[in-house]
This record gives sequence, C-alpha cells and structure tokens, in this order.
Amino acid sequence: MEVVVTSRHCEVSERFRQHVAEKLTRLEKHDDRVSRVDVEVTQERNPRQADRALRIQLTVHSRGPVIRAEAAAEDKMAALDGALLRLQARLRKAADRRRIHRGNHAPVSLSQAAAMAAPGPAAASADGPEEDDPNTPRQVGPLTVIGDGPVVVREKTHSAAPMTLDQALYEMELVGHDFFLFVDKESELASVVYRRRGYDYGVIRLEV
Repeated sequence: MEVVVTSRHCEVSERFRQHVAEKLTRLEKHDDRVSRVDVEVTQERNPRQADRALRIQLTVHSRGPVIRAEAAAEDKMAALDGALLRLQARLRKAADRRRIHRGNHAPVSLSQAAAMAAPGPAAASADGPEEDDPNTPRQVGPLTVIGDGPVVVREKTHSAAPMTLDQALYEMELVGHDFFLFVDKESELASVVYRRRGYDYGVIRLEV
C-alpha cells in the first residue's frame, strides 16, 4: 500500500510521515485491496479557527469506489486520529455492502439509506453571523474570504462510469460529501444526488 503525504500552507516532517504510514497500515484489515492512500495536511491561517488549525484529509484508492474522510483539530496528531476513525467507519460500511452483494441480497435503496442517515460527529455546526464590515474575514467552506469572494481556487476532472442512483448515493456517503455528481445509467443524463434538510435526499438531472 502506497502512502502519499502532501501539505498546504505548512511543512510536514519525516517523523510525521512515518507516523502516518504506521497508522494507515490498520486500513488493510478492513480492505486488503487498498493500493494507495492520499494524505493531505492543510493549515488554517485564520486565527479564529485556532481550535481547528490543522485539517487532514484521507483518500483511499482501491478496486472499489474512492473513500474519503477528514477531520480538523489543534494539532496534526489529533486531526489524523479523527480522520482515521471516520475513514475506518466508512471502510467497514463498504465491506458490509460487499458482503451483502456476495450473499445475493438487494443493495440498500435510496429510501433505506435516507432512513439510516443521521447526523454524526463530523457534522459541522453553523458559524454565527459575521460583522457587517465588508473587510471582515469570513469563512466560505474551506476558504477565508475578504469582500465579495469567493474565487475559484481548484478545478478537478474525474473519469467515471455511468451508475445507478443507489450506487451514487452509496459513493456519496463513502466520501462524506453532501452531494455527488454522476451520469445516470438508465437516463444517461448528468445528475446530482444531494442531501436535504431532515436527512433525506434529492436528485437533480441536467438535460441539454
């Protein structure tokens, strides 16, 4: 299993890289198909976010869907432990689904998954209202913005095979996002499944 550690706005020591590699060896007991784990360490420069100054995102690549988890804390070690706990939970969920499929049981449906979804420790609480001063820094997702913002700071292009709605919902849960973009296998339309209030789900399809 290859471990790739990258950092943004901070430096990562060789000792920490070794610590990460040792911690991530535990993942193989959940999925022996894991080929690579990307570890991204980001330091938050906003002094208001001192208690969440270090954010670590773990992304697992294997023969199955991509699985991702992240956590933020005051230091790298605590952030790594938090992200690893969430990642292990998602790996167990993926392993359970594989066992269900091998047993020829029906996969979890959209309505069943909606019933099972519930707020967890990873759910972020909304920040209080910011001051009216337009020059006051504010958080827009992971960005610290002054003025109108935000600007586009990253673009990604992914290759993907068409999939069913249930599979898209399942993969959205594995990466821990509130939405998932996919090509619907039945309609062949670009579609987005997303989390709504009350922990149910919606779907948007784009027809040209």
